[in-house]
Amino acid sequence: MEIVEIPEDRLDVAAFIEEKTGQVARRAGDGLAVNALSGGVDSAVVTMLGHKALGRRLKTYFIENGLMREGEPQGVGRIFADLGVPVEIVDAKRQFFAALKGLTDPEQKRQAITQTFYKDVFGKLVKDSGATCLLQGTNYTDVEETVAGVKRQHNILAQLGIDTQKAFGYEVIEPIIQLRKPAVRVVAKALGLPKEIYARPPFPGPALCARVIGEVTPPRVGLVRAATKIVEEELANSGAFQYLAILHEDKVTGVRDGKRDYGYQIEVRCWDSTDAVTGSPTELPFEVLQKLAARITTEVPGVVSVTYSVTRKPPSTIEAV
Repeated sequence: MEIVEIPEDRLDVAAFIEEKTGQVARRAGDGLAVNALSGGVDSAVVTMLGHKALGRRLKTYFIENGLMREGEPQGVGRIFADLGVPVEIVDAKRQFFAALKGLTDPEQKRQAITQTFYKDVFGKLVKDSGATCLLQGTNYTDVEETVAGVKRQHNILAQLGIDTQKAFGYEVIEPIIQLRKPAVRVVAKALGLPKEIYARPPFPGPALCARVIGEVTPPRVGLVRAATKIVEEELANSGAFQYLAILHEDKVTGVRDGKRDYGYQIEVRCWDSTDAVTGSPTELPFEVLQKLAARITTEVPGVVSVTYSVTRKPPSTIEAV
């Protein structure tokens, strides 16, 4: 079935919310539905639509895959508890790192995330709960980039001919699949989500896996998580669309205390964009870049080099992997 985009300037927010809550209620029927919450604006909107449609018949899970930002599961859980939506945190770190072990190819890593998320983790949750469907926050850009072959987003299934009922044992419901990120933010605000959710920078579905070049291991994720915290603190008021830190695969030569220090390289990317389809690097002041480099090389163990990407999208992409 062809997906027709609803542009932000043609979005009737109240009508959209009414239509999608009704759609979720009809497709879930009288049973339970399971919801995948990651804390990003997309999954947050779907959580609120599902809660509005189903109330207590919606079981919301935050999957702690070991790839999230610092303090993310607990922080997101608190925000939604205040909104009256109970969230259960599921520790699945072991499953995800086992699936990623030894993989360096970006598409293989994304496929490992997809299979672990949908089959191993949510397959069991859906089965144990007795639910028949899973709600998730796929947006229009996710579909567009995957179908075009730019990169496979982990949450694209039916659009690639995957029968989720046959493959995983449940139906997937995607209420915001017709919207790009700016329109999703408008709906988020209308649903009463706090600014820290509706205005937060985009975060990839595969989480920090998308920001580790090479094999994804707990120590390497720890490095990019620490760098991410610094980048987000320093660029929070930049007005940019998105900003992130990337861990490169090869070590590079550095110098500390007059001696060679063979260490890691972190790449910083900061983007001006409206829809994530195209983007240009933000022209950050040089003193901001210097402060980023100083903090990352001082506070993140083993990092000796910090670079800033000045390539547009295309030919680059916003995320590295």
